[in-house]
Amino acid sequence: MTEYGRGEGSEPWNPEDPLYGDGGWEGQQAHAGQQSPYGGQPQHYPQQPQQQYDNGGWGDAQQAAYGQAQQQYPQHNGQYDQHQQYNHQYDQQQYGQQQYDQQAYQDQQQSYDTNGWPTGTQAQVPYPADPSDPYGQQAAAYGAEQQDYYGSPDAYPPPEPPSRRRAEPEPQQTDWDPGPDQGEHAFFAGGEDDQDDDSDDPQGGRGDRRGRGGKGSKKRKSGCACLVVLLVFGGGTAGVGYFGYQFYKNRFGAAPDYAGDGTSQMVTVQIPKGAGGYAIGRLLKDAGVVKSVDAFVSAQEQNDKGNSIQAGAYLLKKEMSADSAVAMMLDPKSQNNVLVAPGVRNAAVYKRIDEKLDLASGTTKKTAEQKYKSLGLPSWANDNKEIKDPLEGFLYPGTYPAAKGMKPESVLKEMVTQAADKYAAYDLEAKAKALKLDNPLQVVTVASLVQAEGKTEDDYRKMAEVVYNRLNLANPETYGFLQFDSTFNYVKNESNIEISEKEINSNKDPYNTYTNKGLPPGPIDNPGDTAMKATLDPTDDGWYYFVATDGVNKTEFAKTHAAFLRLKEKFNASTGS
Repeated sequence: MTEYGRGEGSEPWNPEDPLYGDGGWEGQQAHAGQQSPYGGQPQHYPQQPQQQYDNGGWGDAQQAAYGQAQQQYPQHNGQYDQHQQYNHQYDQQQYGQQQYDQQAYQDQQQSYDTNGWPTGTQAQVPYPADPSDPYGQQAAAYGAEQQDYYGSPDAYPPPEPPSRRRAEPEPQQTDWDPGPDQGEHAFFAGGEDDQDDDSDDPQGGRGDRRGRGGKGSKKRKSGCACLVVLLVFGGGTAGVGYFGYQFYKNRFGAAPDYAGDGTSQMVTVQIPKGAGGYAIGRLLKDAGVVKSVDAFVSAQEQNDKGNSIQAGAYLLKKEMSADSAVAMMLDPKSQNNVLVAPGVRNAAVYKRIDEKLDLASGTTKKTAEQKYKSLGLPSWANDNKEIKDPLEGFLYPGTYPAAKGMKPESVLKEMVTQAADKYAAYDLEAKAKALKLDNPLQVVTVASLVQAEGKTEDDYRKMAEVVYNRLNLANPETYGFLQFDSTFNYVKNESNIEISEKEINSNKDPYNTYTNKGLPPGPIDNPGDTAMKATLDPTDDGWYYFVATDGVNKTEFAKTHAAFLRLKEKFNASTGS
């Protein structure tokens, strides 16, 4: 193959080719007058049995027909190396007797050049025949459609004489480290270090660079990789150990806790209604009272009275041990709360709020008078212009936070909200109709009377019946007058059982049930759950009268006026009246 092109037939070396006649290439055809390298003796190739042989991709699956008859190659000057000829694939010593597949082109024989490469199928005017070339007159064994293996980008390299052939490059020594071009990450390859090493001696060869810096760079790469692995595994082990220790402490270790009774710094903590141990513990921890929630819960469970901690405001110290915090919360002195007892009047509640909030006397009462509409009263409340206190009966009994710094309206609003929720749960609007009362407010008013006059749960139900019986204007005993001392005492803001008939009958206040028929304009106190339930479920025994015969706790009932007079004499005897 030369740059002179190729024709359809065989392509011997052209005399004008610069490579023609190169004495150093023993595969070159011998010129006229030169001795063949085979000693001048013709090379005889015995006839071989035919054998199909894969051409290894050279040509288009067409094989030259060899051995149709015993063929004798004439004497020539080019020496054929059996391992070089036919691209090392026709070695007679390795394959022995080889048989070549006889192709359809029986009248043509494949012509080979002096190096054993196929000549291709490109049409071109053939060179003049060389007298010394024994293959010059042979026809091409390949058809016109033969693929060009030298004109494409993936072409085979053209043959070169042995004097110009270069040895195959030796594979690069990589030891165990493949390097970045073989799949190793650039971080471990240390490419920059290698480049620096190579640039130190620009005249050195590849072997010099490998010999000088190969092992050092490998050591640096190995050390870097080991360091990264060590850091990864070390960090993972430390993380697992830390979280494992935390898990063990949380599950099996003692909860963190302060020691002692706390510092001198005081703090107020509000405990809402319905809060359990964990909720209380979180509030105390957030306020800096205890160190952990679990410590408080454990201390509360170990205290016999721990579950009796009620909602309210507590004045506590910071950084207390959990045991000390529980004990202090159980001490009434530490509780910054306002207790609204069943039957207590609003005047007493206002006074207690002023004391707890450290306000001037009368501040809370004034706030109630001015802001009662914004405190959450039900729509049916305060429906009578003669009501003395719109909030009477709506400061529901219970314990409420009241610590210094709080506003009185916030304390009152919580009480009113509790009352509204309770009354809604009792469905007072429906119960008022069933009890023949005008509105829910009258139900609360009856409950306040029952709460003021009764002593026990059994008394409450009988007292409720007395109220309903006397409200009947046609009753033959009182004709619609209630005649309760508690209503007169409400007017006087007293709790006196020693009231003269002259005094009580001369007072015409709307709340005085001795001089006014029916119920008072509004409640006279704040009834509790027991009185409210009795009001909604009275007895039906015909009771009209009652007398506290001992003047304190014992209440007796009567159905007639004569029986009432006997109870009155009993009272006078017990009290010395």
